Amino acid sequence: MSYNLGRIRICAMAIALCALTAVRPSADSTIRHVLLISIDGMHALDYTNCVAAGTCPNLALVGQVGVSYKHTSASKPSDSFPGLMAIVTGGTPTSTGAYYDVAYDRVLAPPAETTGNGLTGAPGLCHEGVVNGTRTEYEEGVDIDQSQLGGGFPYTNPIDGDFRSIKPSRLPRDPFAHCAPVYPWNFLRTNTVYGVLHAHHLRTAWSDKHAVYAAVSGPTGTPTPDNVDDYYSPDVNSDVIPLPIHTAAQDNCMTPDPNGGDWTGSFRNIRCYDQLKVNAVLHWIDGKTHLGDHDAPVPSIFGMNFQAVSVGQKLIENGVKGGYTDAAGTPSANLLAEITFVDAAIGQMVAELKRQRLYDSTAIIVTAKHGQSPIDPSRFFPIPGHAPLNNGTPPSGLLGPAFLPDSEINQIGPTEDDISLLWLTDSGQTNAAVDILQSNAEAAGIDQILAGRSLERMFNQPGLPAAGGDPRTPDIIVQPEEGVVYTGSLKKQAEHGGFAPNDVEVVVLVSNPNIKARTLGTPVETRQVAPTILSLLGLDPNSLDAVRLEGTKELPGIQFKP
Repeated sequence: MSYNLGRIRICAMAIALCALTAVRPSADSTIRHVLLISIDGMHALDYTNCVAAGTCPNLALVGQVGVSYKHTSASKPSDSFPGLMAIVTGGTPTSTGAYYDVAYDRVLAPPAETTGNGLTGAPGLCHEGVVNGTRTEYEEGVDIDQSQLGGGFPYTNPIDGDFRSIKPSRLPRDPFAHCAPVYPWNFLRTNTVYGVLHAHHLRTAWSDKHAVYAAVSGPTGTPTPDNVDDYYSPDVNSDVIPLPIHTAAQDNCMTPDPNGGDWTGSFRNIRCYDQLKVNAVLHWIDGKTHLGDHDAPVPSIFGMNFQAVSVGQKLIENGVKGGYTDAAGTPSANLLAEITFVDAAIGQMVAELKRQRLYDSTAIIVTAKHGQSPIDPSRFFPIPGHAPLNNGTPPSGLLGPAFLPDSEINQIGPTEDDISLLWLTDSGQTNAAVDILQSNAEAAGIDQILAGRSLERMFNQPGLPAAGGDPRTPDIIVQPEEGVVYTGSLKKQAEHGGFAPNDVEVVVLVSNPNIKARTLGTPVETRQVAPTILSLLGLDPNSLDAVRLEGTKELPGIQFKP
């Protein structure tokens, strides 16, 4: 994309146009690789509790040879999409333009074809040089076939999957780029650590839950995420199938849980799903491609996200709950099983690094895209509620079609988890919409409404670029009271996305046997991971656009032994 956004610099062409390429001396000349791990949902409290209880021996060992940060904030909003983008760019939505996996852009046009999740296609609505406005969907609904593990692309191996499963006709289109589809990596406004490393001819790899998370590449200006040399993305929302593997927790994945649904609908099945990505990481450590079927150099950066803890925190499976048993974060049996699985899987990675004699030259960074809220199970309050209960009305329901575009309420649905992001049909009606929300705050469980100056303290002014606005900034952000989740689902008891402490307080560890061990109480943010990665590998953190735009600093306190 190329439209002008005023004070934000748009970097949607080749990485060399946007990144500085200066190299500085490495913090330690032995660091040649970074293993980046996101344990989605894992709070700093979860890490502290499981280490204290002795149930996470591998994470404990990782923390003992590095720096542990006690007070880390994930991105705001705390959704997976902005969460991951913060980790790999060093930026917030102000610079990256990534607010949520399902969001809105006042300039782009709808996809040519209706997505798998119901965003209506409108092939005749894109006109060159004319702003339009559309829901932007970057999740499984843009796959060729979201029911298939590989997203519908005809891979040779049935457990394979990558960016090729994206169906271009299901992507939003750019009226200022000949109505071309906007691939997720080109949706980003800033470059990533993957782009910087690739520009230095270093090999890169990543594994995640959807094809669209190839966005870690950052802008390429092409239909391919060229900055990720090896990307693996079995889709987490696909139908469950038998897998010829065992998990680190010794689950036999040839006999999946028969409860049905996708991989997120079962405490056991999600471990089998995650193990696919764990195996990819093990193959990368062994000098192979993600399925282990071809030789390849060990990547300079590689890693994955775990879904097991997030599912363990929020799932209700046939009436059986995961989550926590109290406000102190004591995990239920089901959540504990997910945490110990992740710990065992990280143990597999560490053991393989040692076996391949890569342990001393690899920095391991453990963090999380987001937390999960509420920890205290007594605080969970669903709105509208589990039928036949009616606990109230979410913000989108209060405003309805009088204020919101059709795509936000009648198609793929509103951006509401334990937060509500609202893009109005007419931004001039913001004050009137806020009045309605304030008058019905109790019915919607509202704690805080951000709009106007209160919103612009955190983000760019919403609006069209011609008027100096940011076409992606919501007009209104509603933060509900702690524990309120905008859902009617019988399978949820928690969510993420919001700004509450349980949403954003996550684990961060930077580990290597040559790093002086310490625990720091200094407040930090997950976006500081990105410049830290470059510094560890001897590259200039200022090569990152978001670092320069937002002044993001490296994580403090990382010192190497003499």
